[in-house]
Amino acid sequence: MKMVDSFESSGAWLFRHRSFMPLCAVPLLVVGLLQFHYIQDSHFKTELWAVFCFLVSLSGLAVRVFTIGFVPKRTSGRNTRDQVAASLNTTGIYSQVRHPLYLGNYLAVLGFALFFHSPWIPIVLSCVYALYYERIMFAEEKFLGERFGQDFEQWAAGTPAFLPRFRGWVPPSKSFCWRTALRREYTGLLLVAGGFASLHVLADSLVEGHLQIDRQWAGVFISAIVIYLLLRTLKKHTKLLRVEGR
Repeated sequence: MKMVDSFESSGAWLFRHRSFMPLCAVPLLVVGLLQFHYIQDSHFKTELWAVFCFLVSLSGLAVRVFTIGFVPKRTSGRNTRDQVAASLNTTGIYSQVRHPLYLGNYLAVLGFALFFHSPWIPIVLSCVYALYYERIMFAEEKFLGERFGQDFEQWAAGTPAFLPRFRGWVPPSKSFCWRTALRREYTGLLLVAGGFASLHVLADSLVEGHLQIDRQWAGVFISAIVIYLLLRTLKKHTKLLRVEGR
């Protein structure tokens, strides 16, 4: 099999199973917890660092929400079986970077990696992420190139794949739709808030030698659960989050 065909085949397989990518980080999280300690033996400094890391992950979620809120129907979805692209997104954030959703995912997991204030964990995670998603992006762009031809080639030639260029902004072709963003991304806040609250409990408990639950992080987690249940109920049992044409 030619290398290009191998890349496309493996990328398609990883695309179908990309929901399991976070499992690759579990060994790193375990090692990070076993080596965890307070920054300069200060719980307060460690708390400040945890808040910073939480904000990094939330910035990734914000990138995803911003991306999803502007995209047309049947593009930039969570489908895992086959590639779907009813149109080529080239405006808004797609005028700055070709794969903004994967950039958002990276920032979300980077926050967790930084939580352990150990330089090697985010480095290893970044390498694993790059190897994993490189094949997926290759398969996606192969599909888009075959579907949209010269339009895709022109857009790809001037737009970076992963690191935004921060110039040449093209306004979105559609207005922002909160319903679409909430409908498709409401699980993200729960995953980020729940993940950080759980990490915080585990890390503090290991350092202190007994169960340690921080009220603030517990409040963040509970709030995220309430928001998740509310939005899930609205999505499943009402028409409030239903959007025509998206």
